[in-house]
Amino acid sequence: MSVLVYVEQADGKFKKSGFEAVSYAKAIADGQGTHLTAISIGNVGENELKELGKYGASKVLNVSSDQLKNFVNQAYASVIVEAAAKENADIVVLSNSFSGKGLAPRVAVKLKAGLVDGAVELPQTADGKFTVKKNAFSGKAFAVTELTSANKVIALNPNAFGTKESAGDATIENFIPEVKATDLTAIVKEIVRATDKISLPDAELVVSAGRGLKAPENWGMIEELANLLGAATACSKPVSDAGWRPHSEHVGQTGIAISPNLYIAIGISGAIQHLAGVSSSKVIVVINKDPEAPFFKVADYGIVGDAFEVVPKLIEALKAHKG
Repeated sequence: MSVLVYVEQADGKFKKSGFEAVSYAKAIADGQGTHLTAISIGNVGENELKELGKYGASKVLNVSSDQLKNFVNQAYASVIVEAAAKENADIVVLSNSFSGKGLAPRVAVKLKAGLVDGAVELPQTADGKFTVKKNAFSGKAFAVTELTSANKVIALNPNAFGTKESAGDATIENFIPEVKATDLTAIVKEIVRATDKISLPDAELVVSAGRGLKAPENWGMIEELANLLGAATACSKPVSDAGWRPHSEHVGQTGIAISPNLYIAIGISGAIQHLAGVSSSKVIVVINKDPEAPFFKVADYGIVGDAFEVVPKLIEALKAHKG
């Protein structure tokens, strides 16, 4: 038996969450006393494929096909299942990203496998049981799930494990799976990316703001702070609903769920719907002039003050530190 990990790519480049998934899968393979195979779907160069060896993959199955250049949920799931059968893999690992959340259940059904999505730690195998700790209740709690099936699918939360390099090289093998027409009844014709921005699901640092900014023209200081930190920018739902910021920046229960190492919330009260999407953040810093704002109850650090006074001082301090 072996472990298979699916590694996401965008425009021929692997995402950080993909390298993290490989690192996690390698640790599982070591614990099981077996080897790790990675699968890449799309048109990725050989040098990029070999990068996966640095994170523990001993072999990489390269699926290069114009039909599969863009993500197609049903087709990608079928390819991963075919690869698992080829490699005799009983554990399949994916990133619990936007596409991973759609892929993991399909792969699990096709493999008749138990599924853990939102995993935050390595599996434990004490007393002959295979258990995995995962997020539950929109990140407000943890659950320990036991998988009793022969095949297992694990979707790892981004930023939950980190990337870990290991000394190794991967052999590249071109893999030509059977792509059925029924898997391509709905396809992605075009993807338009904001290439100049850090992807929110992959971001380790996020600076977010809400209605406390009063108007869209005041977002300049938020973007400046984010640029100084190398962070992604985000916003609350009322801000995106008002058209102040694009919906792609909306984090929360009905937006994007994130788990960065640092989340800075500026002028956001902390409604339960917002907290549901950001509570997995490792460190939360809140800046709000209302000392009774609910966000302070879950914050690791809080500053009671006017954002228009606090943020410029933070920017000034960061510039002085970098200088």
